[in-house]
Amino acid sequence: MKLFKKIILTVTLLCLIILIESCATTTLVDEWADPSYNGGPLKKFLIIAIRKDPVQRRIWEDAFVAELAKQGVKALPSYHLFPDILPDTNQLAQTVLENGFDGILITRLLDAATTSHYIQGYVTSEAQSHYNEFRKRYDTYYQNVLHPGYVESTVIDRRAIDVWTTANEDKMIWSATSNTPERNTVEAVQNDIAELVIPELLKIGIIHLNK
Repeated sequence: MKLFKKIILTVTLLCLIILIESCATTTLVDEWADPSYNGGPLKKFLIIAIRKDPVQRRIWEDAFVAELAKQGVKALPSYHLFPDILPDTNQLAQTVLENGFDGILITRLLDAATTSHYIQGYVTSEAQSHYNEFRKRYDTYYQNVLHPGYVESTVIDRRAIDVWTTANEDKMIWSATSNTPERNTVEAVQNDIAELVIPELLKIGIIHLNK
């Protein structure tokens, strides 16, 4: 009975580990905010996703525009102005002047990282049947089976998200890195990140609710 309880507990813990890992989502790390910034909330953003794939660029930029819109903050994806290629420094400066952007949010892909952790081995008791010639019936007995531990590796996609103010000679006022376990769709990743970043900008006053 004690062995049976131990097996049940071990299997339950393993199922919880698998469930937690399968539900792993994006986290923000290395978050930084300029302590000297006192320019007040930014009101109009240009969103730039530095991606070679034009479709992914649009998906990323649209995600941040949509999240900012929920707060009543104006934002424009850069592909509306530069559909074929990202703007260079001179084009960006001219665009800021012509359109009155007071903030620029830039996201870019970083090198992926790999994390490894050890999955503890466990023992199960499995039923075995054997035909008893003398008794003319099958006898059932239980045998312990060892399931050895193993190392599991996960690839982490990393992205930088930077916010710049266009006032005072342009400077970065907020930055963070997102860590995301590999996902199947770009949309799932960008929604996670956009939904994490915007509350942080609200919390420190870089934007505010305009509803």
